[in-house]
Amino acid sequence: MSATNPVIVALDVDTPAKALALADQLRGAVGAVKVGSQLFTAGGPDIVRRLTEGGHRVFLDLKYHDIPNTVAGAATEAARLGVWMFDVHASGGHDMMKAAKDAAIGAAAKAGVPAPLVIAITVLTSFTPDTLISIGVSRQVLEQVDALSWLAQTAGLDGAVASPQEVRHLRKERAEGFVLVTPGIRAAEPGDGGRPRDDQARTMSAPEAIAAGASFIVVGRPIIAAPDPRAAAESLLRSLGR
Repeated sequence: MSATNPVIVALDVDTPAKALALADQLRGAVGAVKVGSQLFTAGGPDIVRRLTEGGHRVFLDLKYHDIPNTVAGAATEAARLGVWMFDVHASGGHDMMKAAKDAAIGAAAKAGVPAPLVIAITVLTSFTPDTLISIGVSRQVLEQVDALSWLAQTAGLDGAVASPQEVRHLRKERAEGFVLVTPGIRAAEPGDGGRPRDDQARTMSAPEAIAAGASFIVVGRPIIAAPDPRAAAESLLRSLGR
């Protein structure tokens, strides 16, 4: 896989067999594969091992959020699995994030594998200003994303996850080299007024997100639900000028 390919495909399928088939079909057309809650619950650590042993870069998207010691333990296991990147919730706090990063570095060194990138979830792309208010957060979405990404940076994390709509601001405000991963990449459907028909609230097209400063974009349904996933991935890459 090319290190310059910014596309992470979300393997949001219900069986390891489907995930492995998709990963192999998309080999070389995407930069990494994402294992989220559905696939990990169905396939466990074994699906991650099979993907990494098959030469795929794996973004383990389990959004760890617990007390620092518990998250450090999870980070240790993620590093031992050889994942390329995993995420934690920034709302878990500075100490939790630092514990995750330190544990990942230590475990990777002992296992003789590269240390994974550790990135922080800021505000989920399904959230709206009303959602934040409903959970007691008075800041606007951009303010909350900015504050949480800054906290992640101070904890030593490698980057953050934010919607495409906040990326341009974060690229200016965060340190050089801070990784910005953006889900919420959707293609609008005819007759919908430009709004994607799914549960994502803060979205952009892939070219817009990259132009705004995203390091990587996470794409699920537009690729894996396409009649020809590889052709869809290659078309998306062409739209990025890759």
